[in-house]
Amino acid sequence: MNKKRIYPQWFLILPLALYIIFFLLPSFMGVGYSVTDWNSRSVLTGVHFVGLDNYKEIFLSDKNYLSGIGHTLMFTIVSNIVKLIPALLIAIMLQEGLRGQGFYRTVLYLPSILPFVIIGLIFKSILNYNNGLLNMFFEAVHLDLFKLKWLSDLNVVWKSIIGVDAWRGIGYVMTIFLAGLNTIPKSYYEAAQIDGANFWQRLRYVTLPMLTGSIMINLVFGITYGLKVFDIVYVLTNGGPGHATEVLTTYAFQLYSRGQYGMSTALNTVLLVITAVVGVFIVKTLGKQEVQQ
Repeated sequence: MNKKRIYPQWFLILPLALYIIFFLLPSFMGVGYSVTDWNSRSVLTGVHFVGLDNYKEIFLSDKNYLSGIGHTLMFTIVSNIVKLIPALLIAIMLQEGLRGQGFYRTVLYLPSILPFVIIGLIFKSILNYNNGLLNMFFEAVHLDLFKLKWLSDLNVVWKSIIGVDAWRGIGYVMTIFLAGLNTIPKSYYEAAQIDGANFWQRLRYVTLPMLTGSIMINLVFGITYGLKVFDIVYVLTNGGPGHATEVLTTYAFQLYSRGQYGMSTALNTVLLVITAVVGVFIVKTLGKQEVQQ
């Protein structure tokens, strides 16, 4: 194969057309419907332009929507921290030649290939207060103090959701870090050891700078996933108790289920803008650091 072969520009027509049809066009249509009163009765009454009324309700009238935005951002930040740091340390330990590393890689990665809904249903039964496996275990070993209402206590419910999400996602993040670690020349570590650098110094001055690309990939994927999280929250708590775990996607789903399509698309548009802004910021920031290094 000639790697220097230059393909004609018309090769881009098909992928560009698919991108426009399946991404840009629906996005613009969603923005258009978000400034209307489109609902389940519009077949009879028609769709009417309402300007920014939907957005005013989101940001000014209904505090639940603002709390949903806050929950979404909180989940995105905390879930990424909870997954990135342990995944990086595990990847480094496996890369250092931990015995049985193939087994550990497989075991840690397996949860990430399970469907979100299946994981949610499994942990919903495990975390059930009355007959869940976790509380039954604490009761069996006479540790009733640790029996908690994992999915209904306001002080615990978010920790439970983020914990389940971390169990599912750490293996995937670890795999990306392992791929990045395999690209770092061993001569760098050998030179650092000759200079007397300890483990933490090698981590700071060799590993982390060379993993900028992997960190960027994990951050972009993790932030995009966090902002759009739905399955785990919906299956475990359905946004409850009350509105304590509602996120943007669950609110949008509820509005759409009630026939408030215009309001639902407005929430999705807000989510699209937040995702785009945060994603571009992360890519540009980490991209500049990677170029400088």
